[in-house]
Amino acid sequence: MPGAKPALSALRARIAALEAGTRTPSLVLPFGDPRIDSCFPAGGLPRGGWHEVGGAGLDEETGAAPAAFSALLLRPLAAKGAVVWVMRRDDLHAPGLQGLGFPAGRLIQVRARDEAEVLAVLEDALATVGVAAAVGEAQAPDLKAGRRLQLACERRGATGILLRRRPYGGPAGKMREVSGAAALSRWRVAAAPSQPPPGEPGLGPPRWRVELERCRGGRPGAWILESSEADHGPHPFHLVSQLADHDVVEEDLRRAG
Repeated sequence: MPGAKPALSALRARIAALEAGTRTPSLVLPFGDPRIDSCFPAGGLPRGGWHEVGGAGLDEETGAAPAAFSALLLRPLAAKGAVVWVMRRDDLHAPGLQGLGFPAGRLIQVRARDEAEVLAVLEDALATVGVAAAVGEAQAPDLKAGRRLQLACERRGATGILLRRRPYGGPAGKMREVSGAAALSRWRVAAAPSQPPPGEPGLGPPRWRVELERCRGGRPGAWILESSEADHGPHPFHLVSQLADHDVVEEDLRRAG
C-alpha cells in the first residue's frame, strides 16, 4: 500500500522517542527567573504531576511556611480551575492565602479523618473534571500511594502537591522519605526574615528560604524567595538571593545544633 511505508516509519520514530524518554515535554509553571527555571529540564516546574513540599523544625507540625509557599506556587493554576486542599486539621486560614494573592473563591477545603483518607481524597480530586490542582497534607505516604497520585495527575493533567506535615505533633526529626521517587520534585521550605522597602518602616513582603532537594531530570538549588508585587508580572515569586552550597550546609548545622 502506498501510505504503509511512511506510516511504518512514523510509528518506528514514535517508538524510538518513547524508548529514549524524549516524549513531548509537558507544560510547566515558570518562576520567571532563569536562575531557578534552569534547574528544571523543561524550563519550569512540570505540570501534570505531583510535587513534595516539606518544612523543618516547627513547620513539620504547623506546615505554615510550606503551605504559604505551596499556595503561591499554585496561584497561576487557580485561574484555570478549582484548587482542592485536603487536611486533617481544620486550620488553613483562607483569608491569609488571599492576602498572598491566592483567589480564595477558587479554594475547596476538605477535612479528612486520617492519612489514608487524605491520600484517597487527594487522588480523587486530581482526577476530577474542573480541578486544576490539589494539595494533600500527609506525613509518610508510601511508594504505592505516590504512584497512584501520579496516575491521577496524568488522567486530566492536574498538578498535585503533597505537603509533608505531622498535624498532631509526635517525635521530631527527619521524616521518612518513602514516596520521593514518584514525585517530580521535592522541596524544603522555611520562613525567612522579610525586609521593608528602602526608607520605609514596618515589614516587607513575606519571604521563604527554599531548597529544591530533588528534581527529576534536573538539578537541585537553594534560594531566598519573596512574594512578588504587581510590578513583577504574573510570576508569584521574586528571587531575592541565590544560596551557595556552603550556605545550605551552615544552615543545616545550625538547625541540628
